Amino acid sequence: MRRAFAAGGPLASTIAGYFERPQQLEMALAILAAIEGQQVLAAEAGTGTGKTLAYLVPALLAGGKVIISTGTKTLQNQLYDRDLPAVRAALAAGAGTALLKGRANYVCLLRTRRAASEARLGSREEAAHLRAIARFATTTVSGDRAELASVPEDAAAWLHATSTRDNCLGQECPDYKDCFVMRARRNALAADIVVINHHLFFADVMLRDEGVAELLPACNTVIFDEAHQLPETARLFFGERLSSAQVAELGRDTRIELRAAGGASAELEHLAQQLERAARDLRLAFGDRVERLAWKQAEQREAFGQALRALGAALETLTEPAAAQAERSEGLASCARRAGEARALLGRLLAEDQPERVRWVEVGAHSVQLHATPLSSAELFQRQMQDSPRAWIFTSATLAVGDDFSHFKRELGIDDCAARTWPSPFDYERQALVYVPRGLPADPNDPAFTAAVIEAALPVLRASGGRAFLLFTTLRALRRAHEILAARLPAEGLDLPLLVQGTGSRSQLLERFRQLGNAVLLGAASFWEGVDVRGEALSVVLIDKLPFAPPDDPVLAARIEALRARGGNPFIEFQLPQAILALKQGAGRLIRDENDRGVLVLCDPRLLTRPYGRSILASLPAMKRTRDAGEVATFLAKMRA
Repeated sequence: MRRAFAAGGPLASTIAGYFERPQQLEMALAILAAIEGQQVLAAEAGTGTGKTLAYLVPALLAGGKVIISTGTKTLQNQLYDRDLPAVRAALAAGAGTALLKGRANYVCLLRTRRAASEARLGSREEAAHLRAIARFATTTVSGDRAELASVPEDAAAWLHATSTRDNCLGQECPDYKDCFVMRARRNALAADIVVINHHLFFADVMLRDEGVAELLPACNTVIFDEAHQLPETARLFFGERLSSAQVAELGRDTRIELRAAGGASAELEHLAQQLERAARDLRLAFGDRVERLAWKQAEQREAFGQALRALGAALETLTEPAAAQAERSEGLASCARRAGEARALLGRLLAEDQPERVRWVEVGAHSVQLHATPLSSAELFQRQMQDSPRAWIFTSATLAVGDDFSHFKRELGIDDCAARTWPSPFDYERQALVYVPRGLPADPNDPAFTAAVIEAALPVLRASGGRAFLLFTTLRALRRAHEILAARLPAEGLDLPLLVQGTGSRSQLLERFRQLGNAVLLGAASFWEGVDVRGEALSVVLIDKLPFAPPDDPVLAARIEALRARGGNPFIEFQLPQAILALKQGAGRLIRDENDRGVLVLCDPRLLTRPYGRSILASLPAMKRTRDAGEVATFLAKMRA
């Protein structure tokens, strides 16, 4: 291990830009000890530690079967396509590797062929996308939709060209032998190192689907990168949910399967159409709004109750006729099964709240999801860890509040695990400046607050020549900031390109930001983490408010109430640690390598006026602090000199 990480070692001679970091070696040794001792370890590594190599090297050297789970598909692809091959080559390791994603990421040969013969597609563009997918299916080895860049990730055609656990025919499918999902799973079973993502881990383990649930018994080590996302992802999958899109798809699939079986049933065709209409009406019950509501709030809308009753009735009337047609084909049998399962799930969701779960409704642009979410995932997650001895490694740049891991441990129920933190090797005191502007409203909820934030930002943007991320805690604040900046920048004589979340994919916006070199990017939640812009293109990160989760969020409100009922302090035990970890993520966008320099602008006066502000500032890297706009301008001028 020490030879691998040494200045003249194999990593240094193979990987461009590699340099020796003591923290990285220490972390790798701790992970190796945990793997060999089949222990549980939480490892926080500051930005620049090189945590990816710190877990890949011991994973390869220790041997055995290893599952590596990432928070996003982007990191999953990067790990599999770039980092893992580089480390394997450096160590001359013979370990076999495999990439495994959820089934919705792979083209389904049967559904693509059926959809191509179905004339009723939404638009010419959708038909063109489907033709491109069909051509791709004949040439690809993996079937991974990420390889087909010409069809956008959110294109409607993918719904017709991929399968779900509900509509997959499994071994009864005529294309089973050539199925891309099954090929990926066979590869994963044969490999030594398997790269997955958190969503797949929990979806498969909870559903006991073939895939991860098959991999775990033979696995020696599980490594979770971006582990700070695990508690939220676990709660999502340990709960139950039913979406209007899922139900509409059932109706559509029933009609398609009827035709494929060689002749329609007028009754079943009509009932399937009724089900699709009921699913659409459930979404229409909420008008144009996109929101998250407690179930009781949603029930106050008469249209919601009516739409739910209609949906329940449509599922009930479809179930028996679908079952009666089930013998005609495997596809119709699958639809009949799905109808029965959806009907039973809706019945459970309609039941009164249970003490340890909360019911809520998520209204999206095109669909509504009905949720029943456990208030805690700790006990359920612990069960996954108890089936057989193996090492469990949790790593991220943000697991601890200061040096305290108790919040993360409590969330996952891993109170007895070892925990260590390694600080960033960067010289933050020289590389960065924290600026808390004067003159902002004392209450961040003041209607004038966002305008005041932009006023404070303008002199900084002038001094930096743009090159800034402006991160907001709400989309409302982001939109208001965009309106103000679009007017003020020209008025101030600042010719700076404005990029705004929602006007393109995250990767497209980041690529434009890097290319422009003087842009100002306005982002909300998705830009607070997993974004890596190095060099002079990014010199300022501004955060408008401390990222406390909105208290009207239905799951958060229920968790706060449950903590209070047990005599706990929800703010100290939950809300404050969550905000600190989120702030660390946002602040971590600024300094990405040892040559970066920049200014972190924190606009929330509570950092200095509230007792908890001191602990929040103490959780950030040790940067120089100022309230003087002139000092900020001088710092930025030196950077640009």
